[in-house]
This record gives sequence, C-alpha cells and structure tokens, in this order.
Amino acid sequence: MISGLRQIREFVQQQLGYETTGHDYTHIERVVSLAKLILKGEDADESLVVIAAYLHDVSDDKVTTNPEAKRQAIVAQLKNVGYDDPFIEKVFEIIDNMSYSANLKTHHQLSLEGQIVQDADRLDAIGAIGIARTFYFGGHFGETMYNPRIMPRKGMDKAEYRKQGTVINHFYEKLFKLKDQMNTPTAKQIAEHRQQVMQAFVNEFVDEWNGTK
Repeated sequence: MISGLRQIREFVQQQLGYETTGHDYTHIERVVSLAKLILKGEDADESLVVIAAYLHDVSDDKVTTNPEAKRQAIVAQLKNVGYDDPFIEKVFEIIDNMSYSANLKTHHQLSLEGQIVQDADRLDAIGAIGIARTFYFGGHFGETMYNPRIMPRKGMDKAEYRKQGTVINHFYEKLFKLKDQMNTPTAKQIAEHRQQVMQAFVNEFVDEWNGTK
C-alpha cells in the first residue's frame, strides 16, 4: 500500500470535489487509473506516479486563484503522511512541468514517472470524455462553441493560450496534437482510437453546423 494514500485521496477530494471546469475529482480518478494502466508496461516508481497523478491539478492556476497557497498545502499534506523533501521535490518537478501550457515554448524533459502522469492526463483530455470536458470547460468560461470566421491560433505562449477562443478551435489548437506527443507505448496505442473519436465528432459537428448533413 502506498504510504498515506487514503489521506492523499481525501485531501484531493476536498480540494477539487466541487471544481467545475472539468478538472474535478472524477478527472483525477481517471488519470490515476490510466497512470496505473501505463505503469504495467514501464519500470517506474509507482508511489511517485500515483501521488503525482492525484495531486497534479491541486495547485494549477486553472483551478485556483492562489497557486502558492495550494502548493504549501500539498507540501504540508505530503510531510504529514511521511514523505521526505527529495520525494516532494520529485512530485513538484512533475506537476510543475507536465502541462500542455508549460510546454508551449519550452519542452520540459520529464522523468519516466512524469511522462507516465503526463500521458495519463493527456489521455483524459482526448476521446469521448475529452470532447465532453472541452465543452464543459468552454461553457464554464463562456466561450463560443464555434465561429468559422475565427481561425485556430498558432505559436501561442501560455498567456495567449489562456485567452478565450472557441471550443471547436481548441481541438485544433491542442487536442489533435496530443496523440503525437504521448511518451509511452501504452499511451500512444490508446491515443490512436481516441483521436479517431474526436476527429469523427468534429467533422460531424462542422457538417451539421453548415447544414450539409
């Protein structure tokens, strides 16, 4: 049993249980499950993977207005259940550098454990659940579903990426790119099917929008 896992789960559920952008506790549970699936094919530190997977969104500025306070809460929680400073540093090395926005201009070379968590998180951003989460996120921030006059953005930095766009453009600006950015063989295989699901949906959406179907 991973040290303090029950307490970590309860902590994350308290932090994200009522989150409404698609980064809630159910998302965390799916990421953890996917990370465990990927772990079966990799020789990696299970404790580090699972703990980082549970904590990866708690201090993200998408879901909190005070990331530093959340970071301190994470540190306190990890120390409370017995993790030392070197382990905590490894956790933050993953969660600080794994996001899509953190890698827009500079590619961060993650540890194998970080690559697994990153793959698991990105897999939950694509496919059928990825479609649902994208519209959920866009609706939360009042984004337009689609406007054919607004082209997908290119060459964005994090500040530009965080500005409002359209929901359908998000598929071109991010989601369709994730398949080719997976790190592990297991994630690459899963991503192939999820990519097909998304592409079929967007094609159908645009056809119906244009009245051709």
